[in-house]
Order: sequence, then C-alpha cells, then structure tokens
Amino acid sequence: MTRRIAKVRAPELNGRGWLNTGGETLRIADFRGSFLLLDFWTFCCINCLHVLDELRPVEQKWADELVVVGVHSPKFVHEADPVALAAAVERYAVHHPVLDDPELETWQAYTARAWPTLVLVDPEGYVVAQYAGEGHAHAVDALIGELVEEHRAKGTLQPGDSPYVPPTVEPSDLRFPASAMRLDADRLVVADAGHNEVVVLGAPGAERDGEVLQRIGGFNEPNGVAVVPEHLREQLGYDLVVADTVGHRIAAVTLADGKVRTLAGDGQQWMAGDGVTRLSSPWDVVFWRDLVWIAMAGTHTIWTFDPFTGVVEATCGTTNEGLLDGPVAEAWFAQPSRLAVDTERDRLWIADSETSAIRYLHDVDGELHVSTEVGTGLFDFGLRDGDVAQALFQHPLGVAVLADGSIAVADTYNGAVRRIHDGVVSTLATGLMEPSGLLADDADPTTLLVVESTGHRITALPLGGVVEVDGFAHRTQRPVTEVAAGVELVIDFTPPPGQKVDDRFGPPTQLLVTSTPDALIREGEGRGTDLTRRIVLDPTVGEGVLHVAARAGSCDIEAGEGAACHMHQQDWGVPVRVVVGADAELRLPLGGTA
Repeated sequence: MTRRIAKVRAPELNGRGWLNTGGETLRIADFRGSFLLLDFWTFCCINCLHVLDELRPVEQKWADELVVVGVHSPKFVHEADPVALAAAVERYAVHHPVLDDPELETWQAYTARAWPTLVLVDPEGYVVAQYAGEGHAHAVDALIGELVEEHRAKGTLQPGDSPYVPPTVEPSDLRFPASAMRLDADRLVVADAGHNEVVVLGAPGAERDGEVLQRIGGFNEPNGVAVVPEHLREQLGYDLVVADTVGHRIAAVTLADGKVRTLAGDGQQWMAGDGVTRLSSPWDVVFWRDLVWIAMAGTHTIWTFDPFTGVVEATCGTTNEGLLDGPVAEAWFAQPSRLAVDTERDRLWIADSETSAIRYLHDVDGELHVSTEVGTGLFDFGLRDGDVAQALFQHPLGVAVLADGSIAVADTYNGAVRRIHDGVVSTLATGLMEPSGLLADDADPTTLLVVESTGHRITALPLGGVVEVDGFAHRTQRPVTEVAAGVELVIDFTPPPGQKVDDRFGPPTQLLVTSTPDALIREGEGRGTDLTRRIVLDPTVGEGVLHVAARAGSCDIEAGEGAACHMHQQDWGVPVRVVVGADAELRLPLGGTA
C-alpha cells in the first residue's frame, strides 16, 4: 500500500489571471469532487515541455476523474509577459486551464522548488503526492488508480464538467516558425513548428517571394533544418535533415516526392538508464566536419550523426545542466538550441539558451573544447551591450555567422537581434516577436533574415547601424532557503504503487551536488549513490546556489524478469543562505506520496 501521513489541505490558487477558461476565475473549491493535478512549469524549460507531453495520456485515461491545471511560474522576465504566456500556451498545445502566477505566489504556497513540479490533490481537497522533474506520469497514473475506488466508495469522487475552454486561433501560412535555411537562389526552407511541417517558401526578391511552394508534414514540432551540401545529395539520397523535436528523432526529407524517413531515434524520449540509443528533444542540426551535429536540448548535450555510417552518439556534454567550459567530455550545457558553422575559424557556435550564453566548439591542442563568448550561468540574464565579459542576453535561441565574421544573435526573450564583434556586443534591432532563428544571406550580405516565431513570419533586417538600448541585468529570484552550516540533504523518493526500488543490476539511485560559487561547499560535493548526504557549507561565503541532481529507478513488483522499469530524475538549483540556528535539514521531493 501507499505510505500515508497527516493530510494537508491544498492551498488556494492565486495569481494574475487564468488562461483556457473562457475568462473564468477558478478557485480550489471548484475542483472538489475531482482529482486535481497541478503542473508547475515555465515555458523556457525543456523538462517542463517534456512533462506536458508525458501527461497527455494520463489526462486522456482519467478524463472523467482528473483535471490538470498548469501553474505558470516564470524564470525569465519575458515569461512574465501575459501575451508571451498566451502564445506559449497555444504553441505547446496546452489543453487544460493555466494559472498565470508571475509573482510565484502559488508556487511558494505549494513549496515548489523546481521546474517542473507536480502536485496531486484528492477529491476532498487534500495534497496526496508531490513530484519534482520529469518521468513521473506512470507514478501519477498508478496513484490515481489506487485512490479512485476509495473515493468512489466514499462518495467523494463526483467530477463535474471540464473547465477547459480552447482559445481562438487565427490561421496563418506559418505558425511559430523556428528556423530557416536557404535552399537555393529562389527558395527558403522553414521549420514550421506550429504546423508540424517543413515549408518551402519563395525567397526574398525571387519571383514568388514569400509564397508557400511546398508543405511537408509528418513531423512533431520540428525546430531545426539543415540543407544537405549539394555534392552529397545524390550520394545520401535526400535533400534535408530535420530536427523533429517532439518526435525525438532526426529525419531526412527528399523534396522531389516529399518523402520523410527517420535517420536516428525511435520516437521515444531518451531517459537515464535506457539501454538503447534514443534522442531527447533535438532542437537543431548542421553539417560540420563531415558529420551532422545535433543540439540535443533535452539532455543538455551536443550529439553527432554520421550520414555515411548511420552512427549517432553523444559528443559533447555530461547531461548535467549548467555552464562549464573545457574538454567536450567534461563540459556542461543548458538546453543548447541553435548551431552555426564558422567556416573561417572552424568553429561551431551554440546558442545555449538556459544559461543565456553564446558558446562555441573549437580545437585546443588537437582536442575539441567548449568555450563561452558571452554568459555566466543559469540564473544571470538581461539586456546589456558592451564588452563580452559584461554583456547579457535573455534566453537566446538563434545564432548566425555574418559575412564579416561577426556573430549575430537572436536574443529571443529580449525581442532583439544582437551582434558580437571584436569582443563587443551591440544591438541591431529591438521590438521583434521572439526572434528564434537567423539566416545570414550570402546572396545579400547587407540583410539578415529573422524568424519571428510569435509573429509567425520571416522579416528582412537591414544590417547597418546600432540601436541604443535601456539595458538591464537580472538574477532569477526565488525564495532563499536559510540553512545551518552543516545541513543534511535528503532526497525524498517513494516508489509508485505497484513498484519497488530494484537494485538487481547495481545502485538504483544517484546524487550529484555542486554549488555556485564553488567555495560555498566545504564538504559533501560530488557524486554518489545515497539519496541522503551531509553537506558542510562555508559561513564566510554565506550564500549561493546548491545544484542538486538526483535519479531513482523503480520497477513493477509483480512482473518478474519482464518488469517495466522507470527512471525518475530532476535537477534543482536551490538558493541558500547560511544562518546560525537555521534548519539543519534540507528535503527535496523527487517523487512520492505526501
């Protein structure tokens, strides 16, 4: 049976307003009689987007008993914009009510510490479970299955009509386009994520400028597309390579007949512990050094695909989320999103969105390394020009190499296009609608094509002077946890109903602890298999962020050797302050009943 402790009433749902309710304001009492699953998310977060997808079957299975409510708790300033949130709810096909919580009021009331966090409330209005991270859909499903008969027998399960009201969507040729590449003198090819298509358009200045020439479906939110070099097309037998993001695959397209075939990935998202080569939200693809390079946003890594042998493998990164330079096997990324080849310097530029950084791969003494041009880490962002050491971006999703060797950046959440040249950042344009892709046009080096994602269009931007901006600097603000200098870190994990922790093949758990700044931790840093660890913090440093990454595996109890196994995982960034007499225990919920 599931472990139970004293019941806690679900706090009220407070925020700025509601989406997907037809203008109605909902209260916690409105969900009495149904199971309520609160999904605390923010639309920049790839793990949150994974959870949206993995919850869809649960929503469908328990449609008569369960209501899912998204609680949008923003990280970046732009995400607190209600217009931007409404666009994200449409873009990511969120088909349930969403509470807009820009001040993190409901986030704090439910003691959320991570994006994403799930909280299950029973039909009587009591919190019964909390989960951090992704991979918990099966646990939610199992727990509802255990509780539903109990509440039917008590007469407390009496669901009403769904409060979801779909928004009105205006038709357009492009819908949340993500990136564009030049196919030839007369055509562009666009990854049109909102339509789940790759679209061929008439190129600017061509006879059929802007006209849709071909639509190729069969994708699930494609975000990146690469044109196969002309000298390889006949040999490879296809014209395009597509990063099919929510399809978790790399696909090939033959334009003559519009056929699509899978090059890598089986459509299932990679999770820690998988024994097969799967992909996780590939965001972009480019050809460099005779390979296809893949920005694997879902695992915070860079992969390669050999188009001649079919071999696909992780090349750069550790799956730890953050900003750490050095040899590719040791580097950390955070949702690498767009790639751009710098032929002149033999570099691969990377828009590393969650660290608001622009980074690059290059050779150092014959080995591939990662270096950062602009950016400092997960929590610092803004809009600031000047020397690269001081400049700031806000969740950039696009990067391109211009004809003069400077680097153009789609500074997405600032609605701007920026430029890095000779160690200095300047702003070329502002007022754009979530620019997410850039195309430096060899045919016209005086113009940069900008993919405005929430504008559903491609805009030609003349390259010329700079724009003066009222800059700002921001550090992600979340409630600071006061702790003693010696603190016991406890990761709470309980296997879902019908499952157990299975250690037949080695330790089923893993815990990694680091900090910013590094000097914050005196003892207890590093990797281990115990989900409880004593950490000694340096009072002279005083405060900082604990970076905690935890995993736990569970398997079905009854199925023997054929038992289905699941991996639960989450990364936390917990702001802490060392205070004499403060709590000597820090508990983080990976997953389990309340």
